[in-house]
Amino acid sequence: MKRVLAFSVVLTFLAAAVVINSASSQGTTQELVNQHKVIARMRQDNNDRANENAHRDAGNAAARRGNGINYHGGPIMLGTTNIYYIWYGNWSGNSAVTILTDFANTIGGSPYFNINTTYSDGSNNHVSNSVNYGGSTTDNYSKGTSLSDSAIQAVVSSALTSGRLPYDSHGVYFVLTSADVTASSGFCTQYCGWHTHGTIFGTDIKYSFVGNPDRCPSSCAAQNVGPNGNGGADGMASIIAHELEESVTDPDLNAWYDTRGQENADKCAWTFGSTYTVNGAQANMLLGNRNFLIQQNWVNASGGYCAKSF
Repeated sequence: MKRVLAFSVVLTFLAAAVVINSASSQGTTQELVNQHKVIARMRQDNNDRANENAHRDAGNAAARRGNGINYHGGPIMLGTTNIYYIWYGNWSGNSAVTILTDFANTIGGSPYFNINTTYSDGSNNHVSNSVNYGGSTTDNYSKGTSLSDSAIQAVVSSALTSGRLPYDSHGVYFVLTSADVTASSGFCTQYCGWHTHGTIFGTDIKYSFVGNPDRCPSSCAAQNVGPNGNGGADGMASIIAHELEESVTDPDLNAWYDTRGQENADKCAWTFGSTYTVNGAQANMLLGNRNFLIQQNWVNASGGYCAKSF
């Protein structure tokens, strides 16, 4: 659910410019090809080898193995993880702003996010069940309604270099797009979201794209009507959860994934466990005062399994 690229920002006296560095683009600002992208499969896509080539050493025998997922030596996110939202496009009057802010404020400390504490680094430091909502900013179509990978990079970079959001190596920045916005590299046709990382002013920044499933509910939403009365927002909550838990356990794309290149959330994509009915929709967990239908995550213990809590 991510693509591999790194970028740095160089300030001149007159303006800020983003310089994108990539092995495949050889320093140009062209959109990256897809061979290194780990996608969040769409609902109809059952190909569990779709991401096999995204992690080049997925079958590396030197990886630490066990529980159906392997550790490849890279860093994980330790301590409190901060969530930042960039509301891209037109979100005026949309209840998604409240719903997804509530989600960010309540996922930390939950039995659901506690699953991620089963992941550790080479020094046996474990992911913490601590998430903080760090704030948000807006972007009024600065890059139009069809976003390339480099445009999404630029949206994140602008939010940081302008001071609208802080530089935070412990943060995950989510570009959340309104339903009239697409991502030209494959939203609704190849994926529902992704995450990656890049370097800005020496800070390793983790960020994610999550599109609005209202644009393609049959591909990126589990149900048309959500438990909070907003199908798009309820669908985005599950995708945000997917990207968040992958960001903390594989932030630089070199930590936790299996022999097929699947990260923890990929292994449980579009599975929800037992559900109940709320407001005419299915839900499977209560976070704060809201019910959500959130995909399961992979527990890295007892042989490994998909679950809603740990």
